[in-house]
Amino acid sequence: MTTPAKAADHLHTTLAGLSSPALAESLQRYFPGSVAALGVSNAAVATLANDYVKAHDLTPADRLEITELLLRRATYHEEVLLAFAVLEKVARRSFDAMLLDRFRRWLETVVSNWAQCDDLCLKVVYQFLLGHPDLITATRDWLGSASPWARRAANVAVVKFVRRKIGAEIYRLPLDVVFGNSLRLIDDPDPYVQKSIGWLLKVASVEHPQEVVTFLRDRGGEMARATLRIAVEKFDPNVRRSLLTVGTGPP
Repeated sequence: MTTPAKAADHLHTTLAGLSSPALAESLQRYFPGSVAALGVSNAAVATLANDYVKAHDLTPADRLEITELLLRRATYHEEVLLAFAVLEKVARRSFDAMLLDRFRRWLETVVSNWAQCDDLCLKVVYQFLLGHPDLITATRDWLGSASPWARRAANVAVVKFVRRKIGAEIYRLPLDVVFGNSLRLIDDPDPYVQKSIGWLLKVASVEHPQEVVTFLRDRGGEMARATLRIAVEKFDPNVRRSLLTVGTGPP
């Protein structure tokens, strides 16, 4: 019988066997500092997780325990991604609001780079929130975290919900969340948090162009230039140039 501990051991060992030093070296170009990596592609990580769980009779609780076990021993970047991949397919309907607390703990204690943050948010947290739309705005609690990855996640976790069909309904992220998050983090010193502000505003500009223009004209001068440049990417060139003139923040 496969136990979560045996499953975690098998996945951990199998992942190590897929390592490529050349790919590990190539991965470094995506990060400003050195990242401990095995050199396994994201697609191979996902395939390993999906093939394993399909071949074994694992409950959602088993998968969550495997995720926790893998995260506890994670040394390499891909080990974190593997832990999240194990949980992704059951996150939508199998857990209650307590899973949000786990997400925050992982962001604050395990996640160590933007790719891990975004992988968790855009795959696992996204699936969970699809099944719990009433909890989408609860991610705002992460804005006050001491971890820059949790603060980034407060934006990245909701970016797909600016406009999203959920069942028969269209969910639209309230603009007070978009603008409130942006203002709360506007002076954040972390560049990846700043990028998340620009990303959220950029996506919102497609659904709410006039409201975002007004917001940027009013508050864009307080933003870092890099954040503002991301926020205006979806506007036509004339509007984009006009909005960039309001920015007086740092590069």
